[in-house]
Amino acid sequence: MPGRKTALLSSLAFLFPLADASAAVSESATELFTVFGLPISNSLVTSWVVAILLIIGVRLLVGRPQLVPSKGQAVIESALTFLKDTTTPIVGKKAINASIPVIVGLFFYILIQNWSGLLPGVGSVGLGYEDASGHFYVSEPWIRPGNADWNGTIALAFVAMTAWLFIVLKLDGPVVLIKDLFGNKADKKEVGGAMWLALWPIFLIVGCIEVVSILIRPLTLSVRLFGNIFGGESLLHQTGFIFPFYFLELIVGFVQPLVFILLFSVYVGLICNHGDGEEHH
Repeated sequence: MPGRKTALLSSLAFLFPLADASAAVSESATELFTVFGLPISNSLVTSWVVAILLIIGVRLLVGRPQLVPSKGQAVIESALTFLKDTTTPIVGKKAINASIPVIVGLFFYILIQNWSGLLPGVGSVGLGYEDASGHFYVSEPWIRPGNADWNGTIALAFVAMTAWLFIVLKLDGPVVLIKDLFGNKADKKEVGGAMWLALWPIFLIVGCIEVVSILIRPLTLSVRLFGNIFGGESLLHQTGFIFPFYFLELIVGFVQPLVFILLFSVYVGLICNHGDGEEHH
């Protein structure tokens, strides 16, 4: 058995970890330091850095908004237009203005977090150990993508569902939400009074199932994102960042935030989008 020892990887040769089982990405984040007794992990620090860079990057690109947009402003506006045009048919015209800030924020934050794992040194520079042949392996990386940590994706899922609840209650109110979940969807004039009354227990059961599905949405949203990003990180580190897998992760990194915001849009649209000009009664 080779002896373990702490080592600092400082050479560019070790920006990418060696393809060995010991170089696999850890399932849990590494604690770097504490603040007032609270642990600060490497994935949390990466999340803070990404958030700061996003704010600074958008401010530098847009500057002071102008009627005739600059190149940077045009890039941002094009991205916003793409996201708005993609989600408006799903969310509905009534809810799009309230939803678009959440959609844009989630999309770009998740996108940059995903792609941050493709940068040299992420997950492969930090403290490690040396085996008998003199090869270094990272055991405590200093930088870890926020979405490769389940804590980060759970937080994103709860932010999304809190925004969903706020938008639904603001635009339609609690009464409409309850009716949408448990109300009788049948037309009394078409099915008749007896059938309409007989359908009530069925719709109540369906409403209970829908409540359960709403409660597990944070779990499904977070697990889907975490599983794809963590799996991609592990694959890249095991294969030495070879180009085909690197290119694949670029695509996955873009698709996952798109899936996340589309699901969020569907959740909002199920309650708020009932066709142009159609309102709940």
